Amino acid sequence: MKVILSIAGSDSSGGAGIQADIKTAEAHGLFGATAITALTAQNTNGVNGILLVETEFVIKQIEAVLSDFDVSAIKVGMLGSHDMAKALSDILKNFNKPTVLDPVAISRAGSKLLDDKAKSALMELFSLADIVTPNHFEAEYFGLDTATNAKLPKCNFLIKNIYPNSNEAVDRLFINGSFVRDFVTPFAQKNNTHGTGCTYSTAIACNLALGFRLEEAIEKSKSYIYHAIKNAPNLGLGNGPIKHKARQ
Repeated sequence: MKVILSIAGSDSSGGAGIQADIKTAEAHGLFGATAITALTAQNTNGVNGILLVETEFVIKQIEAVLSDFDVSAIKVGMLGSHDMAKALSDILKNFNKPTVLDPVAISRAGSKLLDDKAKSALMELFSLADIVTPNHFEAEYFGLDTATNAKLPKCNFLIKNIYPNSNEAVDRLFINGSFVRDFVTPFAQKNNTHGTGCTYSTAIACNLALGFRLEEAIEKSKSYIYHAIKNAPNLGLGNGPIKHKARQ
């Protein structure tokens, strides 16, 4: 069985973060190992509090997993601090298998989740990932233009949901700073999308671990997310979680 390591924050409501990553790994037939970077007090209505884990202890979690398992891919989610982003750099430089970076800075709903001091350190990790998956809020925050002729940093980006008011969900892929293609599905629904960013990036990491090429991994993950949203269980009073084991 393939192993994926998720380095991310915990979601007390179970729909995003580490909890979503574990569920996504299982849905793809992988074993999910974790390194928790932060505890959050949140539910479907929003984030009420964040408690960052000390960087040294996060690194200990990562080293414990990497020393024991043959990890086939790493997914990086919420880091939260400058020190954590800096410390992760050496680990990613020495990891020669697929890495997916979801730069958790601003939620799909527009809530800020990253200290401004950590911005530059997080951006330094972009070139160490096989693919970086910002949403449209984060793309703007990091100065990434979503136009097809945009001059982006020489990294690979999948900018998600570039037309938030459209009846289609459009994600735009750039390879080495150049536009490659759009990935499009019908807009499933707007009421149950909690944790989609975490889940999507983890699904891509899972598919890369399974040996699919980057575009194939994104295609499969895009379809997976569409069905997971479409079949959401309608839980909570706000923006509910998706169904991670939905049939495609």
